[in-house]
Amino acid sequence: MGPILITFSGIDGAGKSTQIARLRGYLNEQGIPVESLTFWDNVAVLASLRSGFSRRVLESDGEIGTPERPANRNDKNSQSLPLLLGRAILHLLDVFRLRRVVRRAKFMGPSGGVIIFDRYIYDQLAALPLGRWPARSYARLIVKLAPQPDLSYLLDAVPEEARARKPEYPLEFLREYRNSYLELRRLVRLTFVPAAGADDVHAAILGCWKKFAGDSQQMPVQSAAAV
Repeated sequence: MGPILITFSGIDGAGKSTQIARLRGYLNEQGIPVESLTFWDNVAVLASLRSGFSRRVLESDGEIGTPERPANRNDKNSQSLPLLLGRAILHLLDVFRLRRVVRRAKFMGPSGGVIIFDRYIYDQLAALPLGRWPARSYARLIVKLAPQPDLSYLLDAVPEEARARKPEYPLEFLREYRNSYLELRRLVRLTFVPAAGADDVHAAILGCWKKFAGDSQQMPVQSAAAV
């Protein structure tokens, strides 16, 4: 069996990095090799130019916010029509590169291993106004083109608590952003993990993983029996 593809999605401050590290640690303890990829670093087309545009044109400071040093991000929360059209073109390029990246990772990755994506094309789509039908129709197209992960986690978060952990975007945007993720669940098969403490979230993630791994191991046996 080739590598299993797992993705983590959610609003900023939902705890994705923490939970990815914990899942990776658990898998390593089980002797399962893990490769970690990030959507922005490993997939996004023209990432440096996009970051530069956000800093120079949208006047975003581009920093990662912390409770001690809040940031003033101004990128995906800017949703004028020209920006949305430009992003639509970029996301289309992103999804074709994503296909190549996933194909190469699965080919090069060890059999029985795991590939974990910190964010995925789904997170790009969630930043679109999915409450409007043109954005939803576009999102359906991108979802059809994208490689389907074996397991996709959506970490929910209370916007107020997420912003306290990672103060970067206005609270109103985070509320809209969360609603967009919930809307995305109608288009994508996402494993929803309710907002909770880090230990409870980790337990929920492990529970889903163990069920998935158990079902995967049973599949060849069932097929053999059928034959």
